[in-house]
Order: sequence, then C-alpha cells, then structure tokens
Amino acid sequence: MSEPEPPTPESTESTPEGSPHSRRMLAVRILAAVLVAAVSLAVDRLWLEDDAKRDTYGATIRTKEIDSEILDRTMDVKVVVPKGAPANDRSLVVFLHGRGENETSYLVDPMFEALNELKTRAPVMAFPDGGDASFWHDRDSGDWGAYVLDELIPMLVERFDIDPDKIAIGGISMGGFGAYDLARLQPDTFCAVAGHSPAIWENAGETADGAFDDADDFETNDIIAIAGRDPSPYEDMKVWLDAGDDDPFLDGDEAFEEALRENGVFPVVKHGDGGHDSDYWNGNWREYLGWYAHVLRKCGEQAEEVSESKPSGRGGASDRNGPSSPGARRDGNSGA
Repeated sequence: MSEPEPPTPESTESTPEGSPHSRRMLAVRILAAVLVAAVSLAVDRLWLEDDAKRDTYGATIRTKEIDSEILDRTMDVKVVVPKGAPANDRSLVVFLHGRGENETSYLVDPMFEALNELKTRAPVMAFPDGGDASFWHDRDSGDWGAYVLDELIPMLVERFDIDPDKIAIGGISMGGFGAYDLARLQPDTFCAVAGHSPAIWENAGETADGAFDDADDFETNDIIAIAGRDPSPYEDMKVWLDAGDDDPFLDGDEAFEEALRENGVFPVVKHGDGGHDSDYWNGNWREYLGWYAHVLRKCGEQAEEVSESKPSGRGGASDRNGPSSPGARRDGNSGA
C-alpha cells in the first residue's frame, strides 16, 4: 500500500486560536462590528427621534462641526433658523451657554415658542459649544474668545447670509460674562450685548474655581474695571442685563451696571422673581428674544441711515437700548 501524500502546506498550517486571523477571532470581530453598528444606529435613531419629537415651531436646526485652528480641535455649533427669517441680510444672535452646559442646552420649547412669535423679525440663533468652564476668554486651556470672534462669527455671517450690522451677542451665567467680555474686544462687530444672570465677580478672590487661570487672568478680563474706562467699549452698543432677585451674582452684576452708568452707558436692567436656574431663564425667553429682535431691527435701520446721510455713530441717545421690558424701567432700575 502506498503511503498517503503529505498534506499541502495550506492544509497542514493551522491558525492559532488566539490569532487575529482564526475563525473564532474573526467571528468575534464581526460580532463586535455588528454591535458597534447597532449601538451607533440606536444613538442616531434616538437623536433623530428627539429632534422629531421636539416642537421647533417650524424652525430648522442645523449642526456644524468647525475644525478650529485656533483651538486645535473640532467644535460643534447649533444654528436655529426661524421659519420667518428672511432669505438674506438676516440678523444674528450668538448665544453663549453657562458652565457645565453645551451647544444643545438652550434648544428648549420656551426658546422655540418665543422665536416663533417674532415671525419675520426673528433672528438666526447660534449656540456654540464653549467647553465645560472656559468662561469664553483666551486662557491656558485655549483661545476661546478668539475662536468665537475670528472663526465662528465670520463662518456664520458667510454661511447664513447675515447682515454684519445686525449681530448681537448674549448668554446665560458664564455665557453672560463671556458676552460682555467678547463684545468689548470687538465693539464694531456687535450692535448689542446682553447678559442673562451673568456670572460677574468684583475681585479675583471671589471667583469660582476654574473660572480664571489666576489673578492676572482675572485682571485681564475684569469687565467691571473695563466698563469704567473712558471711552467705554460699550458706548455704541445696546446693552441689557437681567437677573433673578435671589441670584448669587447680584453684587457683581450691580457693580458692572454702576460702572457702565458712571461712564455714560445706560443699560436696560431687569430684576425679577427667581434664582440662578433654568426656571428663571425659561420664563424669560420671550423678553430676551423680543429685545434682541427690536434692537437688531434698530441697528439695521440706523445702518441704512448712516449709509445715506453719513452721521457719526450707530445711533442717537433716543431708544438707545431698546424698549423697557415688563418689569424694567428705562432708567435701568429694577421693577417687580
């Protein structure tokens, strides 16, 4: 009997069980890929369902990832285009979030409802991500202010056909501080600035951990001291400030208001029932957006007048800061 032929190398070469090429490992990898795909699909479905269930009152939410060279990272921004917004020469509000929040934090029903009520006067709303505790200024963790001013806003103006004369910046808590801080750096960019429960401290020793890198960082961004400089960087802007009666930042907010007034800038100021929380902010979206819409329209009208008659400045003293909202008097003193 002849001996069987020796097996070919292919048939004799067994793949070790632990090899990435073994059938068992291949099956594991396929299963893992299927699970990852399933999880990704589930996450996408949850996100889509969340957007589908959210009543945007006809507004469109657009998500943009910005490859920031300034921050050396990818940054997200949510842009809400109202149903009634014009096709071109739109107005824009850049709205900065508070500490521990992100670009999705204010995509809430009261905001969408208030925006819808403005119809054709409704501004485009941009909600950028500013990290957990950047306080929206240039610091050791990144040049957050430069990102907003030099990358984000130019992109928004171009992408959404924004009228450069109708740009406002505002924010809540950390974002309120950031709005004031960024507006003073580029006063020609903004026709209006607003802080809603702005997180303002009177000195470096009072600040929360992580708000500033050190005392020098605080001094560089001390908006109370900056508001008192002559000329004020806020002198050609419409200015708004509001806070709840139980807000822990009232002392700093009032010091900022006083510095503005002493330098000839008279903000619209409102104090009302509430604290430093979402209940207070969600109850005021109608007033916030109504003020933005009013002053942005005024800015557009004044820019047209400037182009026709070439007067100096954006506007006169009359109606400088927009209408006094319910609970706020034109002299800035708080109402109920």
